[in-house]
Amino acid sequence: MKYDENNVFAKMIRGEIPTNKVYENDHAMAFYDINPMFSTHVLVIPKGPYQNILDFAQNASTDEQTGFWDCFAKTADKLGIDCNFNCLANAGVDAPFVKQSVFHFHLHLVAGNKTGAFKELVAEIK
Repeated sequence: MKYDENNVFAKMIRGEIPTNKVYENDHAMAFYDINPMFSTHVLVIPKGPYQNILDFAQNASTDEQTGFWDCFAKTADKLGIDCNFNCLANAGVDAPFVKQSVFHFHLHLVAGNKTGAFKELVAEIK
């Protein structure tokens, strides 16, 4: 599958769609999820055109990877998260827990209490 330059995250990176940013650097950005499943639910995305975590791991430059993880760490620090969190990357339309819906690599950084959206997802999976 070819990377879609018009996916929602690509549009956010270009500033065509507004985001509620938490942190940003030259290689990545973090913003609040519009449908949070926990009281803290942030997405961290690289600015490069990577479809999933394997694509990013195999093809992103060292600078891009370092910038991405720096963004992740500074986002967690800014939110006061140092333990008791989850990090999730969905990959593919048939991923077993949650299917990937935007084909731009992103990590979900979640902490705190579950929301109604999480409870609905768990009921749907069952």
